[in-house]
Amino acid sequence: MTLDRDLLFQPVRLGSLELANRIVMAPMTRSHCPDGIPTDQIAAYYGRRAAHGVGLIITEGVLINDPAAGGYPNCPFLYGASALRGWRQVVDVVHAAGGKIVPQIWHVGEVHRLGDEPHPERPGIGPSEVRLEGKLLVHAMTMADISRVIAAYAEAARNAKESGFDGVEIHGAHGYLIDQFLWQVTNHRHDAYGGNFTNRLRFAVEVVAAVREEVGRDFPLIFRFSQWKPQDYTARLAANPAELAQLLLPLKEAGVDIFHASSRRYWEAEFTDSDLNIAGWTKQITGCPTITVGSVGLDSVSWGGANATGIEPLLQRLGRHEFDLVAVGRALLADYAWANKIREGRTTEMIPYTKASLSRLD
Repeated sequence: MTLDRDLLFQPVRLGSLELANRIVMAPMTRSHCPDGIPTDQIAAYYGRRAAHGVGLIITEGVLINDPAAGGYPNCPFLYGASALRGWRQVVDVVHAAGGKIVPQIWHVGEVHRLGDEPHPERPGIGPSEVRLEGKLLVHAMTMADISRVIAAYAEAARNAKESGFDGVEIHGAHGYLIDQFLWQVTNHRHDAYGGNFTNRLRFAVEVVAAVREEVGRDFPLIFRFSQWKPQDYTARLAANPAELAQLLLPLKEAGVDIFHASSRRYWEAEFTDSDLNIAGWTKQITGCPTITVGSVGLDSVSWGGANATGIEPLLQRLGRHEFDLVAVGRALLADYAWANKIREGRTTEMIPYTKASLSRLD
């Protein structure tokens, strides 16, 4: 069966968020913001994708205002006058090109180590203490730390709204701070933020609730989560749909509008007895719009191929309303015109992703 690629280019309204099409640029760390400040080059980078058919851009992870939030060089901030001026320029460029843009607000948690920017003198913080050969690597967060960091998430969301962004995404995936609280392997607490699943979820719920209170009811709030972790691709927060409901429904109640369900391969079934992927299960359980992501567009057979990584299976799933939006990562990093080339059938002109793409800011 031949499916209409125009499915990807239908406009959609998700609450107060109106998008020209279903294609989302996935967040990807670029490390091109010296002193945390987005430059003209960053504005042009995002603007090119908006001008070439991307409906919604989710920025690279943007650090909240906490000394241990970062773990990589030259990541942007969402606080401070200079960084916020830079982001207002980025927003203006994307809007002028006809696109929409939200920042992904981020705290790396225990990934931060002594020597990491922007505060190399600080150890990491996380749900549990980590020591190596007697040396403190990660400080277990106190109640005061938890309150401070939650307030920093809310501050970042307020700064996003005041800077003209079209919404905000909370990074709760991929083994970073929020995910560290959720995962029992990294959360060894014995208080209200550890132990059973409800307690491990508490920090995430309180972050979402604080952000929602700060930005108001009509500002779109996206929550990104993942089962897999960079150190363990087989990790699971939820082993079945009932456990996934335990995770997602309190987050929806706290204020999430859209779930960004991160998988490594969008075509893989999440649980047995159904071919639904994680975004499909999330939509079925919560009734919320969802974004799927995971190796979209990386196969050389982009149209009509039998290979599961081609676009045909993606269109089949989109056509049966398994999810609402499709996030594209590395393919869009390599080729800023990917969306328009798909729309116009210019697949032979696509620039393939290679590791060299990571070093460029085209």
